[in-house]
Amino acid sequence: MQGQVQGQGSASQWQSGSPRPMQLRVRHTTGFTYAEGAAASYNEARMTPLTTSDQVVLRSRVEVSPTAWSQEYRDYWGTVVTAFEVHEPHDALTVVATSTVESTPHAVDVAPVGWSDLAAVSDEWCEFLVLDSWVRPHDDLGAQLDTLRASSDTPGEYAVGVFGLVHDHLRYLPGVTQVSTTAAEAWEAGAGVCQDVAHATLGALRRAGIPARYVSGYLHPSAEPVVGETVEGESHAWVEYWDGDWRGFDPTNAVVPGDRHVLVARGRGYGDCPPLRGIYSTPGASELFVSVEITRLR
Repeated sequence: MQGQVQGQGSASQWQSGSPRPMQLRVRHTTGFTYAEGAAASYNEARMTPLTTSDQVVLRSRVEVSPTAWSQEYRDYWGTVVTAFEVHEPHDALTVVATSTVESTPHAVDVAPVGWSDLAAVSDEWCEFLVLDSWVRPHDDLGAQLDTLRASSDTPGEYAVGVFGLVHDHLRYLPGVTQVSTTAAEAWEAGAGVCQDVAHATLGALRRAGIPARYVSGYLHPSAEPVVGETVEGESHAWVEYWDGDWRGFDPTNAVVPGDRHVLVARGRGYGDCPPLRGIYSTPGASELFVSVEITRLR
């Protein structure tokens, strides 16, 4: 068993008069079973939440079975990565990430920008402006976006219009798409999962020159979580876009991310922050398993 424990903050940071932070414990279990066993496995896990201005990680631990050599580092995008290797034959690989976080809704106190202001940040955030095949809008959506851009006085107004277009068109329906599905393919299908909705939103924002980045993490499914109750949670994805400051939006649920959202990673798209990625040696097939449990502690 391998584990990394972190203590990065405390409840004492909460000040009287401020919104009292919600405290959540997340237990994310994932891995593979191998029909004919695996001789070795080399992996990276991105399952440890980040400490930000809105979220404090009180405790986190990543456990790997079978026993694995491991190291922890931050990747180019600032995500905490646990890299590990299993060198012994094994029938299954299991990774369990357990974290406790406190979070409060993000307060943006910077004025929105105008279209001309985006040029000043186009170099700094150029990587979040790339329209690659993952996020490039479908032709039908592109025509609607051009009309929306022409009628929007500010980037913020355009962004709100994008959120409405994407949310109204893409129905949340697991099983319709795969991890390799592009935003255009999901748009044509008219359905997908949160990853597809986030990719479609990113492409629509970037088409108008608005820097936008992919965010992965977890979401407590209840609007009013009950203290002490453990529920089946969700691995989730949403977006952040530049409008004088980074502002978040969850286009799948049409809400601004709040204290029920737990941020784990940011990047250009899903490819920069998959929860578990690696290679393994086996003569047979493999099957992925995933479960997320979330408990509100306070």
